[in-house]
This record gives sequence, structure tokens and C-alpha cells, in this order.
Amino acid sequence: MTIDWVNLDDDEDVLWQGQPRIKSILPAVIMGIPFIPVLGLGFLIMAGAYYSVKNTYFVVTDQGLYRKSGVLSRNVQKIGFDKVQNISFSQGIFGSYFDYGNIEISTAGGQGVEMRFNSIQQPREVEEIVNSRLKQEKKVEYSEGDKNLELQELREIRKLLESIDSKME
Repeated sequence: MTIDWVNLDDDEDVLWQGQPRIKSILPAVIMGIPFIPVLGLGFLIMAGAYYSVKNTYFVVTDQGLYRKSGVLSRNVQKIGFDKVQNISFSQGIFGSYFDYGNIEISTAGGQGVEMRFNSIQQPREVEEIVNSRLKQEKKVEYSEGDKNLELQELREIRKLLESIDSKME
């Protein structure tokens, strides 16, 4: 699968990419079959579900999460790891048996689920990739925060020593 729909930075590496499982259109097929005699409406339902799945892609890089969707138009969404607040996955009965499910990503300040990787193969493994990357991101943020705090403390100590030194003169 090529990912020509996303502009990756030069130093950005793809960790995972995928699409919804084609079997996820089964409910649309089941609902569409009775409507085939009604002006071919059933074919439209099934074709819409098929093209929706075939035109949806997901990518996880070392810098963020991407989702592309759209049949007649293209909608590309990116969430950087610095914005991710929560990630969860869910599997139904069939998903547990056939190893597919959904991953939901929430962001800080967002309202509910901001991005969903629906009907993907091995959602636990993808969640582990994302969680691992999130931990690395938090570690980097924490160490940079520590450096800033240490610099601030050193500046305050220096000011204090300078004021003591000026009083002694």
C-alpha cells in the first residue's frame, strides 16, 4: 500500500499502516440485498460501503497519526502525539474471534473521540505501537521540562549570589 496521500517530514518514519477490513461491509451487504429490487438501491448501499472501506487508510508514524477517508472527496486528518490524551481499542464478538477491532484516539481539549481507526486487523498490536510512541513522547517532554526547570533554578541561584555579593561590597 502506498501512502502518497500524506506529506511525511524527511525525518518521519512509518511505524504501521492499514485499512479497514473488507469484511466490515458485511452489514451493508446484508441490509442491501433486500433492497436490490427497489430501483437497485441495494447495489448503491453495497457499493457505497465498499468504496468507503477501499478509500480509507490509516498511518502511524513516529510523529503522529493519520487518517484518510472519502469517496468523492479526500479528507486527511493528522493528530500529533503531543496532542493525544487517550487511546483505547474495542472489539466485538466477531472482532475478538477474527482479530479485528477499532482504535479510538482522544486529544487534549477535544470533545470525545477525535480519530477512529475502524475495523483494523490486530488492534492490540497497533495500540501497543501507539502507546509505546506516546511514552517516548512523554519522556522527551518531561526531560525537556526538567532542563527548563533546572535552568530557571540556576538563574535564581545566580541572582541570589549576585545580590549577596553586591551587599558584601
